[in-house]
Amino acid sequence: MKWTPKRLKRLLNIYPPYLGAGVRVTHISDDWRELHVSMSMHWFNRNAVGTHFGGSLYAMVDPHLMLLLIQLLGRGYWVWDKSAEIEFIKATTKKVTSVIKISDHDLEEIKRHTDGGEKYLPEFVIEIKDEDNELVALVRKTIYVRRKKRTRAS
Repeated sequence: MKWTPKRLKRLLNIYPPYLGAGVRVTHISDDWRELHVSMSMHWFNRNAVGTHFGGSLYAMVDPHLMLLLIQLLGRGYWVWDKSAEIEFIKATTKKVTSVIKISDHDLEEIKRHTDGGEKYLPEFVIEIKDEDNELVALVRKTIYVRRKKRTRAS
């Protein structure tokens, strides 16, 4: 199946774990470089003290870097989530959002480090903010990237 940003957005918005957490992907750029995601507070994504559940905060940003990089790098690369860490900064009941971006520099570095078939573990920092643009959480994601043998430079 040929993926388009519009098709992926539709699919993610009916993905059961996202429906269950109240997560919405609101934008994927046509060039696959930027994705916007949000989550409103609901009774089903509150924690024991009435604020956003930490697992839902992480889930709202979890797969997106990997999915965008798969599209940007193409079939010649292995792309996997390697590790992640979340730092909770501020509890909130407000709607939270995140903008996930992959820059030209990020792509150039990945290609440079993997040209001969070496694995590369780029790290990305994703901010989750509330409606007042206050930082709620920071997510550090490490992605495993390696060129497939058939596409490596000689």
